[in-house]
Amino acid sequence: MVEPIVIPRSEHPLSRRDIDHDALKVLYRLKDAGFIAYLVGGSVRDLLLGRRPKDFDIGTSAHPYQVKRLFRNCWVIGRRFRLAHVKFGEKIVEVATFRRHIPASDAADLEPPPGDGHPPLSDEARERAARDLLIRRDNTFGTAEEDAFRRDFTINALFYDIATFSIIDYVGGLRDLRERVIRAIGDPDERFLEDPVRMLRAVAFAGRLGFTVDRPVVEAIGRNRGEIARSSPARLVEEYYKILRSGSSAAVFRQAADLGLLEAVTPELQRAAGNDALWQSLARLDAYRARFGAAPDAFSNPVLLGSLIVPLGFTHAGGQPTPAEGEAWLGALPVARRDVERLAHLLALQRRLRDPNIPQRSARALLARGAFADALTWLEVHGDAPDAVARWRSLMTELTESGSLPEPPARPPARRRRRRRRRPVPPEQG
Repeated sequence: MVEPIVIPRSEHPLSRRDIDHDALKVLYRLKDAGFIAYLVGGSVRDLLLGRRPKDFDIGTSAHPYQVKRLFRNCWVIGRRFRLAHVKFGEKIVEVATFRRHIPASDAADLEPPPGDGHPPLSDEARERAARDLLIRRDNTFGTAEEDAFRRDFTINALFYDIATFSIIDYVGGLRDLRERVIRAIGDPDERFLEDPVRMLRAVAFAGRLGFTVDRPVVEAIGRNRGEIARSSPARLVEEYYKILRSGSSAAVFRQAADLGLLEAVTPELQRAAGNDALWQSLARLDAYRARFGAAPDAFSNPVLLGSLIVPLGFTHAGGQPTPAEGEAWLGALPVARRDVERLAHLLALQRRLRDPNIPQRSARALLARGAFADALTWLEVHGDAPDAVARWRSLMTELTESGSLPEPPARPPARRRRRRRRRPVPPEQG
């Protein structure tokens, strides 16, 4: 057992005033029900750095269905990670039961807990899992200490205890916050083989926080970078969008390219590392993001995607990735075809948005186009045309005040496939 560093309330700056009100409700209800309840992970890290967290996640000794019994507005989700989502309108407070780290060589412990709804593993599956460190199930519950040691990086393993208002550190995260370093918990090779996306996250944290990556972590990325191709493509796409929304996309993708981390899944981005147009595009995106406290709603997927692939040669006239079954592809990563189509549409509108002599009637019709908002954001981020942006903003304000701003068309609902009615079987003739 490791004795944690415990920092009392009088010696740290984290205040309950900085914690989301609904997250506090969840913390207190869990505590009052007799469970351990901690604010965990990135929210503690960001609050200690004076940053506003995007999410306030909670770790607890309560099992998911014990959490569900405490909250009527709670849903238990997931298979690999069994989580409780407590919903407050559009907001979700994620509650995770403390888990313990399972060594991959310990095949006997690879079984999920009894009664969790999973079938038992076969002997062949147990043997294969013992050789493969990739985490596919993680529902073996444990203590707060065990939970801290199964996390990825030390700065993400800090806890805030709502019962004592203290900071609890089992892994040296407070030291690494002071030293501004991204350090893995345990053996970085093992951590990256368990979850290869952690390699990209290490670079993303360093770029977003202005930290350096610990030398053993850099070396482990060099040895294991090809393993990232084993990760879920959908999860990698989500990580790419997070990076593009972060305000540090140029620094993150540049370092990822320097480490060869893009080659296995997006080789076209790896090859574009010497393309100044790519870095200029991402720098403009980051400069626009710096104007806002949080990622603005204008950062839609088409705008973000375009910032990455237009410098690679994508245009509205051609160059579109090959679509298949409703998706397009960026390297090995699936991209929603509707986002690619919206990107082509917003690019096609740029010439008309720049036209200072566009007739009033045509301008009003353009405002009603579904891609107009994205097209105007693109013009503002990448167009280098402040006069045109100001002209359109002024027209929108004028029409809004007069009550005549046209509504963009609503997206048609997805068509449901009608079930064929079965013909009744005729009665037998006797």
